[in-house]
Amino acid sequence: MTHSLGTTAGDTRAESPGTRSQTLERGIQALEALRAAGRPMSVAELARSLNVHRSIVYRIVRTLEDHRLLSRTTDGAYELGVGLPMLARGVSHGLQSAALPTLSSLAENTGMTAFLVIPSGEEAVTLATVEPRQSVAHVTYAPGMRHPLDRGAPGLAVLAAFPPNDSERPEVGEVRARGWAYSRSEVLPGMSSVAAPVATSTGVAAIAVIYLEGTDDGGTNRQDLGERVRAAAAEVTADLP
Repeated sequence: MTHSLGTTAGDTRAESPGTRSQTLERGIQALEALRAAGRPMSVAELARSLNVHRSIVYRIVRTLEDHRLLSRTTDGAYELGVGLPMLARGVSHGLQSAALPTLSSLAENTGMTAFLVIPSGEEAVTLATVEPRQSVAHVTYAPGMRHPLDRGAPGLAVLAAFPPNDSERPEVGEVRARGWAYSRSEVLPGMSSVAAPVATSTGVAAIAVIYLEGTDDGGTNRQDLGERVRAAAAEVTADLP
C-alpha cells in the first residue's frame, strides 16, 4: 500500500489543528522497528514493517541518517545511530548522573549487569545500563528495553513506591515490606532480576541487576543480593540533587 507524505486540499484530518504528524510517526515507528528487531534492517524490510512504499522509507531513513539517529551498514541496511544515546543522556539527566557511579559499583561488586529503570505510562523503560568489566559471563541488557510495569522486578519495585491498591499483584506488597523485588523469567526467559525503588523529586525509578538463572546470584544468596540492590537504590536517592 502506498501512502503520500504530502497533504491535499481535501485532507481535512491532516490540516486540522492538533492532529499528529504522520511523517514523524513513521520515523518513530522505523526506530522502534529497528529496536525490536535488534539487528540492521533493509529498506524493504522497514517498508514491510511500516506497511508503506519503499520511496517513503527512503525519505524517512535519509532524514534520520542526517541527524545521526540511523546509520548505514556496509551492505546498505540501516541500524540505530549514535545520535540516539546522545539524546537519551538528556532524559532525566540528574537521575542518570546520580545513578551511574552506583550502577558501576553494583555491577563490579556483583558481576552482574546493573541498570536504571523509569516508568513510562504502563511500561518500565531501561534508561541506563552498566556491564561488569571483570566477569566470566553476564547478561547484556541495552538501554531502551521496555516491558509491562506489572512484570519483572524493576516494574514491581516501581509499583511498590506507590500507595497500595486492590488490583496490584500480591508481590508488590511483599516488595514494600522488605524493600526489594525479585522476578524470574517474567520478562526474558531464563533470566532473573532483583530491583529496588529510588525516590526522585519528580516520581520514582528503580535500580536493578539481571543475571542468568542457576548462577547462584553471583556467589551470594538472594537475600544478600536484595540488600545490596536496596542499599544502591538508597545511595542514588541520597545523591539526587
